[in-house]
Amino acid sequence: MKIESLSVDFNDEQKRYLEGLAAGLKVNLGGRAQSAATTAAEPTGPEAIHLKAQDAVIASGRKLADQEKVKRELHPFDAYERLKEQARSNAAPSAADNFRWRYYGLFHVAPAQDSYMCRLRIPNGIMKHWQLAGLADLTDQLCGPYSHVTTRANLQLREIPPKHAVMLLEGLSDLGLTARGSGADNIRNVTGTPTAGIDPQELLDTRPYAREWHFHILNDRSLYGLPRKFNVAFDGAGCIAALEDTNDIAFSAVEVKDDFGVAPGVWFRLGLGGITGHKDFAKPTGIIVEPEHATEVADAIVRLFIETGDRTNRLKARLKYVLDSMGHDKFMEAVEAKLGRKLARVPEEALQPRPESDRMAHIGVHKQKQQGLNWIGVALPLGKLTTDQMRALAKIAQDLGDGEIRLTVWQNLLLSGVRDDNVALACAAIEQIGLSVKASHIRAGLIACTGNAGCKFAASNTKRHAAEIGDWCESRVAVDTPLNIHLTGCHHSCAQHYISDIGMIGAKVPVGDGDDTVEGYHLFAGGGFGPQADIGREVYRDLKAEDAPQTIEKLLKAYLAHRAAPDETFLSFARRHDGGALRKLAEAQTSSEVSA
Repeated sequence: MKIESLSVDFNDEQKRYLEGLAAGLKVNLGGRAQSAATTAAEPTGPEAIHLKAQDAVIASGRKLADQEKVKRELHPFDAYERLKEQARSNAAPSAADNFRWRYYGLFHVAPAQDSYMCRLRIPNGIMKHWQLAGLADLTDQLCGPYSHVTTRANLQLREIPPKHAVMLLEGLSDLGLTARGSGADNIRNVTGTPTAGIDPQELLDTRPYAREWHFHILNDRSLYGLPRKFNVAFDGAGCIAALEDTNDIAFSAVEVKDDFGVAPGVWFRLGLGGITGHKDFAKPTGIIVEPEHATEVADAIVRLFIETGDRTNRLKARLKYVLDSMGHDKFMEAVEAKLGRKLARVPEEALQPRPESDRMAHIGVHKQKQQGLNWIGVALPLGKLTTDQMRALAKIAQDLGDGEIRLTVWQNLLLSGVRDDNVALACAAIEQIGLSVKASHIRAGLIACTGNAGCKFAASNTKRHAAEIGDWCESRVAVDTPLNIHLTGCHHSCAQHYISDIGMIGAKVPVGDGDDTVEGYHLFAGGGFGPQADIGREVYRDLKAEDAPQTIEKLLKAYLAHRAAPDETFLSFARRHDGGALRKLAEAQTSSEVSA
């Protein structure tokens, strides 16, 4: 129908509305008529790549996931005035807006808390002392008086009332920080080797590459609104693992030998499809990338994912499932077509062995590559920092270090550039504020997600239960080899329970004959990362939280009693037994029960 044929006069905007309505009716009533995707004008602008992918879903007769409909209805970055209106009235967001505001890094976490959580973006996990101090002041004004270091070498702020949300975002900008794109279907915080540039064994300083990718994301709106979240990590082969193989894109520094058809030297080995919550690590592609081209290659991979990712089923929308469907080789051929050139491929024998990581290098005093300087790994209680501790650490970094604070994926931080003659003073100052530069093997590797105290998805109070496990086991079992115990509250596996020596995922455990449940866990053992990458195997199912400390104590005692040699790690011990055998060995041990 042509609007000009009507006798009523309409303005241009009204005509466009009626023409759109007529086109929609034609699609709905005609059955085999042209789809809405083809009758509408070709999408343009930075969202075109996403709109075309959505249009293809609609044209095929499938239904978009609800989150895709929210993006399509109103792009989050076009809704800032709505966020400001909600702040003025201190109003909680609707379900749709709660998804939108995650584009700004804000997560409304009701019913766990009637407030927002804010997740920052800190490329390579490195902050300046004045940023940490300023963040402490801002947090005191607008949030709960603490922060949490995350397993992406990042910071989360909590207990933010809606009325403070906009002030917080704008205050972060004043500090040279941002939370943009740190939630929802976007590329998350860019991780890198925490000792980048100061590590004696590193092959490559990851800071410039993480920083370049960080700013590339921030300044290209077309990279927001992916089918699902997306993780990228750069590992320079330093002594502290960055867990790059748990990411969608893993850039691992490798040294390429001569005589293999490419320039010898340090390249990035490209891995794809890591998502350990779905029991998969990033798989080597056989491709190596010149470090200066990492952003270009990552960009092409992300754009292909935007075009091919599932926008109908959130459970199958990660890159892993595109790779499972297309195959790695076909996917990378499509990436090369986008780049307009072939990428370098070398066999595994072309690569020198990578330096090994040190599972305790994130705690304590360690020599830097710079003569006379050290980094100090500070042990945090399950990643938590009070604002007073944040200010104090910033002061220590400014006065006794190089002014930088480096966050790690192990939920702690490093102070770098501490001169030899200042080490003792810095350690004493850290102890003075209630933190430590020493930790047992149990404490050093104890990691927990937010848990149900602050996350609606979690089935258990992971941080409280992790603290109880640490308190109970540390004084009863003298573990003398590296050990990781990770507690995660739900299937999202933010604490990456599957890759831990002992991993636990929250569960509602049935009790009695009725429908009653209590908080608890399924317990896995034998998970690992890096050269030991593997998924843990289930040892206990429906373990009550109150029984977890004693159960882990017995499991650790079984390890000490039955290890093959004094230096055998728990990981090696666990992998020599199946879940049933481990459970049997543990149950044969006596728990150190004591009366209150």
